[in-house]
Amino acid sequence: MEDYIVRATSADMQVRAFAITSREMVEHARKIHNTSPVATDALGRLLSAGAMMGSMMKADEDILTIIVQGDGPLGGMTVTADSHANVKGFVNNPNVLIPPNYAGKLDVGAAIGYGTLTVTKDLGLKEPYASQVPLGTSEIAEDLTFYFAKSEQVPSAVGLGVLMNKENTVRRSGGFIIQLMPFASEEVISVLENRIEKIHSVTDMLERGMTPEDLLKEVLGDLGVDITDKIPTKFYCNCSKERVSKALVSISKKDLDEMIADGKDIEVNCHFCNTNYVFTPEDLKKIANNR
Repeated sequence: MEDYIVRATSADMQVRAFAITSREMVEHARKIHNTSPVATDALGRLLSAGAMMGSMMKADEDILTIIVQGDGPLGGMTVTADSHANVKGFVNNPNVLIPPNYAGKLDVGAAIGYGTLTVTKDLGLKEPYASQVPLGTSEIAEDLTFYFAKSEQVPSAVGLGVLMNKENTVRRSGGFIIQLMPFASEEVISVLENRIEKIHSVTDMLERGMTPEDLLKEVLGDLGVDITDKIPTKFYCNCSKERVSKALVSISKKDLDEMIADGKDIEVNCHFCNTNYVFTPEDLKKIANNR
């Protein structure tokens, strides 16, 4: 199944909702970063959330960045998404291995540890909007729920999940974001809270073959679901040798001259897609001349 996001409203537009299936993008991330199972799970959850949050933005040039920084062995993660739900990301320590939690499942919370979640939105204004909240459970979904309530004052429910195969490939991945509008009635709020309490596991729903549409029907129940949009989503990095060369312009003249004098090729790695770009001394001379 191709990855995609559905956007919907519910209860006469008192609720807005998003759901995603993201197995392809998470498996792609696993392959290029060679992530361990727990790192794949953590990054997969953040990629799914980032894609949905990116799709909430309006303008083509809008960019969303989510950084999770913790004191656990995973170190941290960075995910960037645009308004077309193109998303990319990486983990600081892709090879982390830790024991499963008390339930025998991948322990994402322990891998991340205590720290912060930072969301930055570059909406083409003079300064990007940035907000930071402390990590609570470090399970990503609960932390984003807290972020929406604290930083955007939008009561929300976030559910995310990644299920791995025995050979450590990605079996299922997806999730949902449900948000209450300011004019939501107490009755709708009560019904939605009761529905959310009954949701035990996103991965269980995905394993039962549920599509994003099915996820929203399961969560929203009798409140109803009115699908307003269905958009493709994928792991996409827009790096190129030209873009990387522009970044090299920013290093000091002294350092650039030393690289040229060394007479050896240098290799620059893109953290997001793990692509390496080689620059010869002649390439570096051109960059120096174009400063």
